[in-house]
Amino acid sequence: MTTVELEARVAGAGDAVGAAPVAVGTAGSTSAGAKSVGSKSAGASDAGAAVRRRPGRPRDEDMDGQIVAATLEIIDAGEDVTVSRVVARSGVSRAALYRRWPSLTTLIAAALDVGRTIPPEYPGHVDLREALFDGFGLGDTGVALSVAASGYAEERFRQRIRLVMSDRALQKAYWQSHVSRRRVPLLNALRAGISRGELRADLDVEACFDAIAGTAYYQIVVRGDRMDDPAVAARLRAAVETIWRGMVA
Repeated sequence: MTTVELEARVAGAGDAVGAAPVAVGTAGSTSAGAKSVGSKSAGASDAGAAVRRRPGRPRDEDMDGQIVAATLEIIDAGEDVTVSRVVARSGVSRAALYRRWPSLTTLIAAALDVGRTIPPEYPGHVDLREALFDGFGLGDTGVALSVAASGYAEERFRQRIRLVMSDRALQKAYWQSHVSRRRVPLLNALRAGISRGELRADLDVEACFDAIAGTAYYQIVVRGDRMDDPAVAARLRAAVETIWRGMVA
C-alpha cells in the first residue's frame, strides 16, 4: 500500500481516532449550538458577500466557503460560535446564512469536517489485518501517524473533542452527517471477509471497529498522550492484535 493510499485510509477510518467536536463555545455554553439559525429576523442584504466574492467562481459556492471558513476561524480562536460572529467574520448577510444552514449545529458540523475525506472502498483482495492497522494509522513502522497526517493539526483535533463532548446535539449531528460515513469502506471490507470465510460468521463488525477506535480515544482523551508517540503506537498495535485474534474464523 502506497503512502498516498495509507493517508487516504487514515483520513477516513482514522477518524475513529479523531471524531469529536466542543460545545458551541469553549466556555461550555451550548445555547448557541441548539438555537436555530433562522430564529432571528433576516433583513440585511448580500452586498458584503458580493464584494468579497472571488472572480470566476459561482456565488453560492464562494459564499458557502466564506461561511465555513469564518466558522473555523471562530472555533480555532476558542470563541463561542454565534450568528453575529459568523456574519461579521464571513461578510455575508444573516439572510444568506439562514438559507444555507438550518442551525448553528449543522454549520459547525460541516466546518469541523473540512479537510476530511471519505476513503475509497477496499479492493476484494485486500489483506484485512493490514487494512485494520493501516486504517487506524498503524503501519509496519510501529509508529502511529500524527493527527496532522489525517488532515488536522493536533490543537484543532483536541478542540473538536472539547466541542462535541460539551454539546450532545452537535456530537450527534457530526456523527450522522460526517463521521459515520467514513467508517463504511472498512466496515464493508470486514463484511466481505465474513462472506469469504476469513472472519467469524457471527462477527459484529461495528463492535470491532468501536473497540479499536475506543482504544485510540483512550490514549488521547483519558491518558492525554499523543498518537505519534512510539509507546502509544505499541499499545494500539497490541490492542488491535488482540482484537484481530478474536475476529478470525
